[in-house]
Amino acid sequence: MSNHYSAANLRFPGDDARLDFTDLYAFTSPDDHGKTVLIIDLNPYTTGMSAMPPFLMKSEFHPDGIYRINIDTDGDSRADAAFTFIFSEFKDGRQTGTAYFATGSQAREPDAVGQVLISGVPVGFDAGAEPVEAGPIRLFIGVRSDPFFADADGSFHGFRWTGQDAFADRNILSIALEVPNEMLSVHSAIGLWATVGVRRDGEIIQVDRGGHPTINPFINPNNVKNEYNLRQPSDDLANYLELWSKLLESNGYSPAEAQKAALIVLPDILRYDRSQPAGYPNGRALTDDVFSARFAWLTNGKVGPDGLQPHDDMLKEFPYLGPPNRYPGA
Repeated sequence: MSNHYSAANLRFPGDDARLDFTDLYAFTSPDDHGKTVLIIDLNPYTTGMSAMPPFLMKSEFHPDGIYRINIDTDGDSRADAAFTFIFSEFKDGRQTGTAYFATGSQAREPDAVGQVLISGVPVGFDAGAEPVEAGPIRLFIGVRSDPFFADADGSFHGFRWTGQDAFADRNILSIALEVPNEMLSVHSAIGLWATVGVRRDGEIIQVDRGGHPTINPFINPNNVKNEYNLRQPSDDLANYLELWSKLLESNGYSPAEAQKAALIVLPDILRYDRSQPAGYPNGRALTDDVFSARFAWLTNGKVGPDGLQPHDDMLKEFPYLGPPNRYPGA
């Protein structure tokens, strides 16, 4: 998994797939080098075009969910800008979303606040969904083929790679955004992480978060995972540097090496210097083999690549993610 099934016991946050954040991507737009593409993928229970009606499989966004891409522009591990997305009730096979953009202190508020970039965006539940535009911004919301690839079975069995991609032909719900670079920061280096919150009893509770791939499901002990999802990156060094350094030491690092390696992913913010080509851990492209990279990092290079290749269904045009996969019987 990347951040799929990120609650304790490989469950969904709040036992609700609609609240499960799976992946964050950031790379320069192939169409316009003055723009950046930001993608968050969610809901790994999504079936998209299967024979099962979407509402039976909860293949929609949570109507009380608050989905966010956070941007740190000054290196203090706090949001200085944020894109936030909220959604209508799923009714008669339809759902719409609204996108907000906030800066400064508003970017750190849990609710959807700031400038409304675009509202009433139809969520695409089939292969015919198209992006929408609002001035220089492009936005796509809908079911897509999951680009994450990993030999998950091999990782649970002593890294004896099986050659089987657990995420081939799977779908996710995706929010893909293409924005002018100046909206993110005047500086080329930024930090990004995703959060998912949900309204419960009049409060907004954060239930999932992440910047780097394949962290919470594999790195944190089971009794830490749910608490981790509730916390903020600004507290990560205090809470996890010692824990993760000890884990790395047990896998062959010296104490000094372990701490240095832990600081690559702590705080859990994806760093992206846009003056350099995107490739994990500098941003993340859709074809990056992050699963192999994570276990090489975890074992000080003792575990080699799983040998899988990126999925071959990605598009050359925005939103770049492949169309939804059909399932048997669809």
